Amino acid sequence: MDDLFQRIRRDLDDARKSRDRDRVRVLSMTVAELRNVEIDTRAELDRDGVEQVLARAIKKRREAAEQMRSAGRGELADTEEWEAELLGVYLPPPLTEEAVRALVREVVGSGATEMGAVMGRIMPTIRGRFDGKVASRIVREELQG
Repeated sequence: MDDLFQRIRRDLDDARKSRDRDRVRVLSMTVAELRNVEIDTRAELDRDGVEQVLARAIKKRREAAEQMRSAGRGELADTEEWEAELLGVYLPPPLTEEAVRALVREVVGSGATEMGAVMGRIMPTIRGRFDGKVASRIVREELQG
């Protein structure tokens, strides 16, 4: 089992011991989601797999927060954002737009000239650390310029 998955489980145990219901709820759902992916794939998740599941969970919560805020449900949006922040501590620090732009230039400089090829080479590096839509825009800009 991956160290990151074990860390999440330890944090869940600590939250249970300290009777922190909110953290227990979020971390329990996350552990269940990780286990479900392992069951579906019939394989133990490595660090990259755990990070992908976490990134999806964070993205879902941020999107839900946006929808709730636009519907005038600020308190629920705050809860979703807090949950996203809680899970975000398990991911590597986010990349800046400049760092992604430099990565894209490096890939384009090495001969990749099509959108799919560039995205395919940068995604393993940026997954969970940078918004894919923004990365796509950067790739388009660099390929045109």
